[in-house]
Amino acid sequence: MSVDLTPASDAAQQRDFIEVSGFIDAQPVGRFQIRILLLCAAVLFIDGFDTQAIGYVAPEIAREWKLGRGALGPVFSAGLFGLMIGALIFGPVADRLGRRRIILLSTAVFGLGTLATILVQDLYWLMGVRFLTGLGLGGAMPNAVALTSEFSPHRRRATMVMAMFCGFSVGAAVGGLIAAALIPMFGWRSIFLIGGIVPLLYVPVLIGLLPESIRFLALNGRDNAAAGSLLRRVAVTASFTPDTRIVVNEIKLAGIPIVHLFEKGRAATTLLFWIVFFMSLLDLYLLSNWLPTVLNDLGASISMAAAIGSMLQVGGVVGTFTLGNFIDRFSFRALALTYLCGSVAIAAIGFSGHSIALATMTIFCAGFCIVGGQIASNALTATYYPTAMRSTGVGWALGIGRVGSIVGPLVGGIMLSNQVGAEALFLSAAVPALCACSAALALSRATIRNSSAALRRTN
Repeated sequence: MSVDLTPASDAAQQRDFIEVSGFIDAQPVGRFQIRILLLCAAVLFIDGFDTQAIGYVAPEIAREWKLGRGALGPVFSAGLFGLMIGALIFGPVADRLGRRRIILLSTAVFGLGTLATILVQDLYWLMGVRFLTGLGLGGAMPNAVALTSEFSPHRRRATMVMAMFCGFSVGAAVGGLIAAALIPMFGWRSIFLIGGIVPLLYVPVLIGLLPESIRFLALNGRDNAAAGSLLRRVAVTASFTPDTRIVVNEIKLAGIPIVHLFEKGRAATTLLFWIVFFMSLLDLYLLSNWLPTVLNDLGASISMAAAIGSMLQVGGVVGTFTLGNFIDRFSFRALALTYLCGSVAIAAIGFSGHSIALATMTIFCAGFCIVGGQIASNALTATYYPTAMRSTGVGWALGIGRVGSIVGPLVGGIMLSNQVGAEALFLSAAVPALCACSAALALSRATIRNSSAALRRTN
């Protein structure tokens, strides 16, 4: 039967079912949705802190262990390899078991891994522990994106996902500021002590407050009463009987989740998403891991290098809030322009010389575009894929992107070990941003073409 989705009490009591997507799309963004956004943002805040901590402490570890300039490249890549595996595995698992369970598990895993980092005494143990930490970090991110997306109305979905994802950038930036303050007094291990204890203390908070996705519950036919209770919290004026079925107008998919990313005309779009993520994360992790070292080589103290390097993430936070509305309105066209500007900003970092003010400004602009562009890509990916494959779609895009995030620090380490200058390093880093720009333009054309084809089929 056809129903009016406006949550008026009399009408709601007459319904046989409520369709989740239409119901949420008809509501304003309320306190319950904002609370979920903030809970997920806090997960990514801790995620960002722990992910970037190794980059901020790298110069101090290299000094204490008497390592060469590029020796920590494999450590960076080991953590990022763990992130890749975590995203590839836990995305599809969450589409089977639920977003909430995987977020809880992932947060506990990366908390334990970060805490264990304070015990390592050599490079090989550090690589192993960073891999373990990366598994948890990689599982948390796509599911926080999916959960926030599934509680958001379509018209505000990109903005809400991007706002949530700011938690990662804020956590990474705060990590730089905390590193600058604590390393001179307590040493580099103090950063990992904080980064391990906080997520472990946060897990009980998530157990008590974080709900499962309504769309996931409805699609899988799990606990209709719980889904109805969550809908009442989305729209407190809604009233319907316990017998009302909560449904989603999407098909529950069987078989291997990855295969569905390439069906029904999604193959080209999926591959283009992967190119954007690969190139974007290559740049992001090359910059975030090696900026403090390059700045230190140019004469900045370790504390100053960490503080200036944190401007990459500060710029990302500003960029995310600035870009959110444009991404909701102009989608991939705005994303392409963002990456184009990012390529210019990255190239300019290499020519900032020894000027602290100029380096700070160019790094901030690079973060505005590259971090902001990556967060926008996360939001657009979550919007593109349906519920049954959303965590898989986001997780695999992030997983493929993590290959880029592994390559970036390795390439940076090789270039620095071969005494490549800052100008050449950052000019080279501008190229992936241009590739992401091109892929985003192709995504704009592909999604328009797919929408036109879908409209013709319905007519």
